[in-house]
Order: sequence, then C-alpha cells, then structure tokens
Amino acid sequence: MSPRIVDNHTTDSYRVNVAGTEEFAPEGPVVAVLCGDQHPPDMHPIERAAVVRYTRAGGLEAALAGADVLFVYDFLSTAVPGAWLAADRLRWLHIASAGVDPVLFDGLRDSDVVLTNSRGVFDDSIAEYVLGVILTFAKDFARSWALQEDSCWHHRETERIADRHALVVGTGPIGRAIARMLRAAGMRVSGAGRRAREGDPDFGTVHASGDLAEHLPGADYVVAVAPLTEQTKGLFDARAFAAMKPSARFVNVGRGELVVTGDLVEALRAGRIAGAALDVFETEPLPVDSPLWTMDNVLVSPHMSGDFIGWRTTLVEVFRDNFDRWLAGRPLRNVVDKRLGYVPSAR
Repeated sequence: MSPRIVDNHTTDSYRVNVAGTEEFAPEGPVVAVLCGDQHPPDMHPIERAAVVRYTRAGGLEAALAGADVLFVYDFLSTAVPGAWLAADRLRWLHIASAGVDPVLFDGLRDSDVVLTNSRGVFDDSIAEYVLGVILTFAKDFARSWALQEDSCWHHRETERIADRHALVVGTGPIGRAIARMLRAAGMRVSGAGRRAREGDPDFGTVHASGDLAEHLPGADYVVAVAPLTEQTKGLFDARAFAAMKPSARFVNVGRGELVVTGDLVEALRAGRIAGAALDVFETEPLPVDSPLWTMDNVLVSPHMSGDFIGWRTTLVEVFRDNFDRWLAGRPLRNVVDKRLGYVPSAR
C-alpha cells in the first residue's frame, strides 16, 4: 500500500499527495513534521508506517489536528506555541536539536506530551569548533590571513594553549565533549553546573553556577554551552565580564540569550576581556549593523558550530530510532525533564 504523505512545499497549509487521503488510511499513527525550507531526508521508513504531514509554520495548526506525534525538524521555528491549541491528540514531540527552548512553553510543560531532543548528535562537532577557535585566538590565525591578503611578511610570537585554563559553563554531553577535547590538547579544564562537586571524570572540579563570578577570574577561556533556562538567561552580563581577567576570551556555543549582548560589546570595547568567538546570538541572523561584525577581536559564525556534513541525515536517524521505540511501546531516548528544560544527566 502506498504511504499517505502530506506535503506543503508549495503552500503553508498541508495537502495530501496523489497516493491517497487520510480518510482511507486509518491504520497508522499521524506524524506532523514541521519543516522550514528544507525537507528532512530519509523519511521513507516513517512514511511506510504512518500518515506523515509535512508543513511549514503557517500550516502547523491544521497539521496538528488529530496528530499523534510532532517532529520539529525546523528547530529554530517558534511556531509551536501559537498552534498548540490544535494539538488535540498529541502524545509525543521530538525536536531536531539539543536545545528545546523554542518548544518549551507552559502549554507543553503542563501537558502529558512527552518531549525528546536530539542530544548526542552535535557533541564532538561543537567540541572541535571550540578547540578550533581557541587555537585561532592563540595562534593569531585571523591576523595571519589578513596579512596574507596584503602580501605582508610580519613575524610574530603566539601563545601556547597547553596548561591554559578553560572554564566550561554547562556540564551536559556537549560540555563534556568540549572538556575531553580541550584536555587532550593539554589544557586545564573545570566546569560550572547545577551543583558543585570534585572528582568529575571529565571536568575534575565542577563549580556551582550560582558561584560562577567567583571562578571567572581564573579562566583564560570561558566557554558557554549551558541550556537556556530562566536561571541561565542573561548569565553573562556586565558583572560576569568584569569578573574575567583582561586576557580572557569568551566562547558562546550555547544560546544567544545566555549573553547580554550590549554588555559583551562594552566589555570588548573597554578591553575588559581580550576577545570573543560567537556562534549564537540573541537575534539571528545577526543584524548587519551589529558592532560585533567589525570588531577585530571577535570571531562570528552563523550558528553552525555543530553542523557537520551529513548532520541532517543523522538528526532524522535519531528521530527514526525513537519512532520505532514509540511504535513498539519501548522507552524513548533523550526524554527531556520539562521543568528543568533538558535531559537530566546520570552524573
């Protein structure tokens, strides 16, 4: 039997393809897939087992009516809260990212809908990015490139990263991957998380996030990778940057809202910190008039630190694995604690 596929690549409202209509296919669950401009790859196994409704944001409300599952493939979309009242049969929501803040609102928190994420997909890729920008700062690669463009031979001395101290703020799987990679490069690493502890296998020492200001002065590199919650929003503000030493660099691969952008710009201009590598921002895309674009001590990348070749296929594989578990009535992976805003760690 042909799969029942609903698609909306031409409109904001989902439509049924020529293979059939939902009325003639009552045997399978209904899966709504929130897409952006790109269709998720390799969905055929799910299409064979379910009625699949592909929709853009404008058609989400219609696609949610009667749906059992919502796959938020467009993980930057903020359309879910506005369409939530139409979710009359929803049992499970999966988002194709590690961060869940675009879909974590009171309606979902208060419901019985299970929330899962794509934890684990981006860990090593983001860790490689963090090591890369730290080396870029230490070895002055940006200036080397600028000098090369001018055919200018200008000898300099550069920094070592061995034995420099990196404070990783966020001790989930991505933070742990970063810690392991930086340690392998010879750096000293500590972490900041919900609770203080010693003897952690990846961080050694973990400081309580509430005491962060006390530990910022000892860090050469501060890496922000914490999830966005009410407690972490605006965590890096003027007070935090003032606590860092003037030679410190700040790296944000977590969420843009972790940072008070104006305070960061002022700290960079005043020389309170030496530089910043930023992959996420409060407003994305970063506005063309943002001073961050033209500051010579800032590295800007467009929310791509985890996006390796093939990452979209891997995201669908994570969803497919959980979909098979859901169909079989087995426990789902990466179940988010909706009160905490992330998947609780065993450590």
